[in-house]
Amino acid sequence: MLGGTGRGRRGNSLDRTRNRPWLKWTIRVMLGLAVLGLIWTAYVQWRIFRAESVKEWTAADAAIVLGAALWNDWPSPGLQERLDGGVRLYKQGLVKAIIVSGGLDTNGATVSEAEGMKRYLLQQGIPEEAVVPEDQARNTLQNVAFSRRLMEERGWIRAIVVTHTYHGARALEMARAAGLADVQLYPVDSRVMNMYWHRARETLAYTKWTAQRLRLPADVRADRASMP
Repeated sequence: MLGGTGRGRRGNSLDRTRNRPWLKWTIRVMLGLAVLGLIWTAYVQWRIFRAESVKEWTAADAAIVLGAALWNDWPSPGLQERLDGGVRLYKQGLVKAIIVSGGLDTNGATVSEAEGMKRYLLQQGIPEEAVVPEDQARNTLQNVAFSRRLMEERGWIRAIVVTHTYHGARALEMARAAGLADVQLYPVDSRVMNMYWHRARETLAYTKWTAQRLRLPADVRADRASMP
């Protein structure tokens, strides 16, 4: 029995020895992926910080306010912050029109985000003729792509995209990918949203957008939007 036990122990030791190179390789791969993940996350957060640090703008044809949720057919507090950014640009004379972009949400709203946004702007004293609704977009890439078409119809070239700070880097890249060559970003700070959560979520969203951008041919990026 003693001899058998000794052989069993030696066998287990040999098994562990055989497995050790595989375990080492697995650990190295996992550590490497973890390091790459940390580097990528730091890069995305740097991109967000760089985009939100913009503080000066030149005059443009239109502001493009990106849609967000409506509450009872009225802009949510977060969406109101974006709209207030558009109002500031208009009242400062930096834009002559405000494009409000957003389709019908699935949260029970009976009007499109664009319609709810338009109503809010009119209440803030923006003339109706200065508000241009875009009510078909279902995601950020469609927001900027469909807004670009409205601008082309009017002969407009220069745009300022208005969105929250965490969303700015991705929105600006999407605007350029959609064909808006002369575009600026107006990043809006938030007092009503959990920015830590949104920044963390944006890392995943930016990663997905980066993969999508590499996959899509340049001539169809504006029309094959699937990024939420």
